[in-house]
Amino acid sequence: MGQARKMISSKSFEKSYKKFTSRNQSLQVAIAKALLKLESDPYHPSLKTHKLSGNLAAYFACSCGYDCRIIFTIEKDISNPDLENILLLDIGTHDDVY
Repeated sequence: MGQARKMISSKSFEKSYKKFTSRNQSLQVAIAKALLKLESDPYHPSLKTHKLSGNLAAYFACSCGYDCRIIFTIEKDISNPDLENILLLDIGTHDDVY
């Protein structure tokens, strides 16, 4: 069995998600599928996960459909070393999040 992971949404992610999906309801399904894949395998090929550079060098980004990106980080859980936390930081178009 693979690494156990827990998804955690930041307040800024939740705010961006509401704003982003209110403009396009059909994105909700694509985002939900991407989040499930992200939780089970952050490096699934369909997510196109990549490390960011510059000011965002501590973070990763993945794709959740055409011109939709999720910015996140992966951290070890302090209370449980067998668990990784995926902290969702931002979501939006390429131009919104970079």
